[in-house]
Amino acid sequence: MVRPESSKLYHSISEVAAMFGVNASLIRFWEKEFDIIKPRKNAKGNRLFTQQDIDNIALIHYYVKERRMTLEGARQKIKQNRDDAEHNFQIIQSLKKIKAMLLEIKENLDNEQ
Repeated sequence: MVRPESSKLYHSISEVAAMFGVNASLIRFWEKEFDIIKPRKNAKGNRLFTQQDIDNIALIHYYVKERRMTLEGARQKIKQNRDDAEHNFQIIQSLKKIKAMLLEIKENLDNEQ
């Protein structure tokens, strides 16, 4: 999963769920379980997620879905040393981008032969 970034100021819960390939109900559940997710709500009560919320969801998604940590384990990891957790997450995302780029180059070279 690549960390999604957008020029929009606010995203709906369905947009955020689509970014991570999960159901909106999981985003709502994580909102209750992790105090770092604090979407704003409009007059109708619809959640509006900022880029900071999306970054926090990406961090939770990484620990829970990719690293297979429990919710409590992810919560503790984020709480213990948030800066290290974010730094490690960013490094891993950068490495994934490099890997994807290298695989694309390899594929292009294979197609030329």
